[in-house]
Order: sequence, then C-alpha cells, then structure tokens
Amino acid sequence: MQKVDLNGKTILVTGAAGFIGSNLVKRLIKEVKDATIIGIDNMNDYYDVSLKEWRLKELNQLSLNSQLSTLNFIKGDIADKTTIDGIFEKFHPAVVVNLAAQAGVRYSITNPDAYIQSNLIGFYNILEACRHNPVEHLVYASSSSVYGSNKKIPYSTDDKVDNPVSLYAATKKSNELMAHAYSKLYNIPSTGLRFFTVYGPAGRPDMAYFGFTNKLVKGETIQIFNFGNCKRDFTYVDDIVEGVVRIMQGAPEKKVGEDGLPIPPYAVYNIGNNQPENLLTFVDILQQELIRAKVLPEDYDFEAHKKLVPMQPGDVPVTYADTSALERDYGYKPSTSLRDGLRAFAEWYAAFYQK
Repeated sequence: MQKVDLNGKTILVTGAAGFIGSNLVKRLIKEVKDATIIGIDNMNDYYDVSLKEWRLKELNQLSLNSQLSTLNFIKGDIADKTTIDGIFEKFHPAVVVNLAAQAGVRYSITNPDAYIQSNLIGFYNILEACRHNPVEHLVYASSSSVYGSNKKIPYSTDDKVDNPVSLYAATKKSNELMAHAYSKLYNIPSTGLRFFTVYGPAGRPDMAYFGFTNKLVKGETIQIFNFGNCKRDFTYVDDIVEGVVRIMQGAPEKKVGEDGLPIPPYAVYNIGNNQPENLLTFVDILQQELIRAKVLPEDYDFEAHKKLVPMQPGDVPVTYADTSALERDYGYKPSTSLRDGLRAFAEWYAAFYQK
C-alpha cells in the first residue's frame, strides 16, 4: 500500500454539502494541516435543500475559524465537464473523493435520467480529469446495493456482483468497472467504497429512520416493508467517515506485471457495521430515543401508527457487510451501536426542528 500524506495537499470532495460529504469535509478541516479542501455540490432539490444549506453554513463557519485547513466551496455539477476540467486545471487536486451521486433505490425507478447524469457522466468526467491531471489517490462511493439479490451473506468484496436489482445499483457497479479500466489504462490509484445503510444526525430525509421520524411527528402511519422481515447493516456516519479518512491515506500500490503493463492499482472495500439489525428492532429503538429526546410524547401510541406491508421493487431483504478486508488492510472496523447512533440522531432532530 502506498502511503498518502494529506497534510499540505489539495483535496477535492464532490458532494460536499451531502450527508457523508459534509461530515468528511468537517473532519478534514479539523484534523488535516495546511490542506486546501475544494468542495463541489450542485445543491439539487432531491431532498430539502435547507438541510444542505445548514450543513454548508456549518462548514463555512468551521473553515473561517480553522487554524489548520480551509474550504473553498463551488456550486456546480460534476456532470458538467467544463466545471470539472476547470477545477482540476486551477487547483490540481492530489486526492479526490467522489461522493456526489444521485442516491436512492426507489427514486431510480421514477427518475432514471438523474442517475445517468450524475452517477455515470459525472463519474466519467472525474475519471477523465484524473487521467489528465495525475492524482495520488481517487476514492469514490460505491454502495452495498451492488450485491443485489446475492444469497450468500455476509457480502464479501470477493463475491460476484452481476445481478443489480435497481438502476441505482447498476450505476454504482458501473463506477467500479469504469474505475478499474482507468486504473489499468492510466495507472490511477483508485479505491471504491461500498457503504452500508448510513445514518446519523443531519442525514438524508429519504432514508427510513428520518422519514419515519417525520411521519410519526405529524401523526401519520409508517410503512415497514417486507412485513418487518428486512435486515439492514446500519452504519453510523462517523464510522463511515473514519473509514474514508483512513483509506484516503493508503492508496493501492502501483506495480508492473509480467507483461510490462501496469497491474491496476485498484481496490474495493465494504464499510458496514458487520451486524445486521431487524427493521422492527430498529424502529423500536428509534421510538424509544425519540421519546427520550422529547421529539415524541411519552404516551405516543406506536402500534396505531405502524403498518407492515410487502416488499418494494428494487429492495433486498438483507444487507450484511463482511469487513475483514478493511480490518486487515486499515486496522479498522465500524463499531457505533444502533442505540448510540439513533440517540445522536434524535437529539439532533429535536434541536434542528423543534428549537
């Protein structure tokens, strides 16, 4: 593995106002010395833009007061080649973390265009820019969705992932294939990260825990899919960011094969909690923490607001990460418990929406 020192470098983070992106930028501003962090985000309205604006405000405030590193934010779209080429020509980033993507399985069924633009064309623009401006390490978000309807669990990065069950999953698998081709052809060190159900404060409102909370607060009924028989490897956002920061600092090594051609400096890792939880357990802990944070009253009648329904198209019954490769290569394993993570979310929700 090739060590990458982040201090004093220019780091490009796409999707910087997003859930994972903003938490990553926050961490870099606080911990990396003399880095120039370039953040780009198109601030689209896939979900409540005020949440993205709030995250961005936090980052700008942090950057202004930071003695270590600063953020230079650009409102723009990675699908716009001119914008991306301009950023690379002006700033020459040494490390690139591509987190900008159109997320969500269900939305990909109704709005496929958004996925092709952002996840395929956008990622292609990033790869091309990395090709013409040598970078030390390209790290990019893939997803646990690539495992599709794989029966073998836990999901290992050695498993075949040729059966996506949604367009979103297909675009993420495509990202891994595209990165592999560019790593092979142009010797670009790249690492793909398959994230497993990320949650936490200031997260995405389209995710179940956030959507459930919004509905319960309004007294609406929540739908629990597959009659509650879904299991998810819920991963707390700080654990995800810890994994990303470690991986940024260790790039796949450049080597030459027997044919004299580069062996692609390419890797893919799972980042998950390695502990799938039943959806009903998840909802139970969520309701306890929402009452504790006074988001909901003590006597809230959950049974009256809960409905068990069949599986949705594009969904899978179980996600479960094998994280042994991450432990082996980076000495890291996510460990935040569901209760601790949901408590942090409930407390943030109370402060953000009910202050």
